[in-house]
Amino acid sequence: MRSIQLFIVILFIVAAGCRITRPLTVVDSSGRETVTEAPAVDFSSQSTWLLGYINPFLLTRPPHSEWYIKGYDNYHFNQDIVKKLQVTDKNDLTIKIVMGTWCPDSRREVPRFMRILDSWKFPSDKITLIGVDNAKLSTVREYDTLNIARVPTFIIYINNVEAGRIIENPVTSLEQDILNIITRNEK
Repeated sequence: MRSIQLFIVILFIVAAGCRITRPLTVVDSSGRETVTEAPAVDFSSQSTWLLGYINPFLLTRPPHSEWYIKGYDNYHFNQDIVKKLQVTDKNDLTIKIVMGTWCPDSRREVPRFMRILDSWKFPSDKITLIGVDNAKLSTVREYDTLNIARVPTFIIYINNVEAGRIIENPVTSLEQDILNIITRNEK
């Protein structure tokens, strides 16, 4: 188990080290090189969508790394709240994240949420990431039972029973909302 965790950490470090966006070099008919910036990615284009079960590693690869890594690195969570999360029992918890890579709210909130989970040291094997199309549909088995109306939707389960959701935007902050869901269900 420890070797798997080490492998994941090393894989993430290698992926994080590949963040440099290289400009395009175009050679015209006379052999002259022109350097231009890479064209902006249109995330509303279906060709960029990640659908069904998503391996989180895919979010660290182009074109999604453009928004994912920036959102992950730039999010400053409340450390006091994350410390409270770190002392909670994670054994009975699982989390489903339903997102659309086409959705600006998902591109903003999912990297932040994942940063909190990493800082919390939440086990990656207890996280399920599901990508949906712009009609918020997915072919994932039993997806229709999730009743997703907006994305992103973060569903927290305790003993496989839904304890609460964060839908689209947190009420206070992502970390505080997670803590509120967990602690309100401990009583």
